[in-house]
Amino acid sequence: MTKKTSFFKPTLPFSGCYRRQYATAVQESDHSFTFSAPAMRILIAEDDHLLADALTQSLRQNGYAVDAVSDGIAADTALLSQEFDLLILDLGLPRLSGLEVLQRLRQKNSKLPVLILTAADSVEQRVRGLDLGADDYMAKPFSLSELEARVRALTRRGAGGGATMVRHGRLVFDQTGRVASVDDKALELSAREISLLEILLTRAGRMVNKSQIVDHLCQWGEEVSSNAIEVYVHRLRKKLEPSGVRIATVRGLGYCLQRETHEPEKAVGVATVTAKPIPTNAFQIVSPRETL
Repeated sequence: MTKKTSFFKPTLPFSGCYRRQYATAVQESDHSFTFSAPAMRILIAEDDHLLADALTQSLRQNGYAVDAVSDGIAADTALLSQEFDLLILDLGLPRLSGLEVLQRLRQKNSKLPVLILTAADSVEQRVRGLDLGADDYMAKPFSLSELEARVRALTRRGAGGGATMVRHGRLVFDQTGRVASVDDKALELSAREISLLEILLTRAGRMVNKSQIVDHLCQWGEEVSSNAIEVYVHRLRKKLEPSGVRIATVRGLGYCLQRETHEPEKAVGVATVTAKPIPTNAFQIVSPRETL
């Protein structure tokens, strides 16, 4: 069984070194993957270190530059001295509550999008947070894939919009509605199949290993077997066959989303994912029972 754990490096606030490394990595890549959304900077204010590390790891894997702080004073200081594209704010912070951090932020007329995290039973806090200017909220515990979807929506809104759909050959994925379609016909996908397709699309042309899939599909503390991942991949592979998009299995590395070489016409308002084709001798399709 594979269990999602928290083997992540501690997050240092205002990690300029990480941002420089991230920019360098982007410049040195082979540019085999292009996506419309630029790298954005997120501040996480959360005193639960396990959750903060988990969110940091997940968001960095999705291309965001992330800083994290564990108390309200540090969050307020960070917001005064740095610029961010989104604030993920826990309301139960020590030293200065999340509500006070939010109130100070809005008193400065900041339009920074804010996603607040609250306990499941804190209805009054959620209402007060929204009244103070929060843009969205999530009650703990929550699905990691849902949080990622809300982060995408808020960062798009903060950036003035942008494409909300990704095209990969004849396959189109609506990031907001979380619906996949081929030639304008919706595919019947389960929630986990949608999440699997999403992580493969955002890394089209690159390897996605089982650990990354587990991180994207499951909530923290959940367990999923290697066989279960293979079953999800097998089911999605079958459903994508009519689109000309295929999921290649590269032994020892993971999975890679491929498509026909024909380049379709780009639709208005749709981001197109492009990927250099992998040489045919670099991978082989294996049955769902074969492990990586």
